[in-house]
Amino acid sequence: MTEKRALGKGLGALIPPKEVMFVDAEKHEKVANLALSAIKTNRYQPRVQFDEERLSDLVKSIKEKGVIQPVLVRRSHEGYELIAGERRLRAAKRLNLEKIPAIIKEVNDIDMLEMALIENIQREELNPIEEANAFERFITEFKFTQEKIAQVLSKDKSTISNTIRLLSLPKKVQEYISKNSITAGHAKALLSLPTENEQYRVCNLVISKGLSVRETEKLVSRRMSGGAKRAVKHDAGLSDIANQLQQALGTRVKIIHGKKRGTIQIEYYSTEDLNRILDIITSKKP
Repeated sequence: MTEKRALGKGLGALIPPKEVMFVDAEKHEKVANLALSAIKTNRYQPRVQFDEERLSDLVKSIKEKGVIQPVLVRRSHEGYELIAGERRLRAAKRLNLEKIPAIIKEVNDIDMLEMALIENIQREELNPIEEANAFERFITEFKFTQEKIAQVLSKDKSTISNTIRLLSLPKKVQEYISKNSITAGHAKALLSLPTENEQYRVCNLVISKGLSVRETEKLVSRRMSGGAKRAVKHDAGLSDIANQLQQALGTRVKIIHGKKRGTIQIEYYSTEDLNRILDIITSKKP
């Protein structure tokens, strides 16, 4: 019998309650106490940053009550590979525990990434950049479309697309997002700026002045309008045209105006994003 995929149905569908300690031959799953040294971390772990305070609290809890919920692992050539439960594994290592309860599950690489991503998203433990990188891995490594990612994670396709676009920002700005110095709303406004240097400068201004998302949007609008006037004094409407194109296409647009001719640069962030833009352009009736 083929195993039904439990994705999108919550962690309860992936991880049995702690009191159910069993071997299921049909699903090829079992629970065992595994040596910590035999478990390697998840190479598909989407989370990079771990909150130190929350981890310390978990260490205290495990010290008092033990590991209540097993981690999820799969077999590997070197022992076992973690699928979900890295905070529990880290806490157990800090306590110098020798073993940890684990559910052994047979899954392929793509299911492993999905499970790790779903666990973190449902527990709201990923920052926007970590989510964006995870979505990008679905596309580049497993040839997922944005529609399929949205279906698997029960999210809107526009949410997936807008999150992936954050990866086009300068690395330093992405670090600010990861550290929660600015929000995804701030970052979305910064995407409208024409250069990485301008994005970085405005981002620092947003942080230093503690601007809200709305205030950031107004600041970006003023910057874009002013820049267009300085670059092309004889055509003050160029900035408005770029803004209209950006609104219509849902991506950053740059207009370069020369003496006799000019170019329009339209950015895209994946093959799916390019197809999305093409659909918008070709659907416009003359």
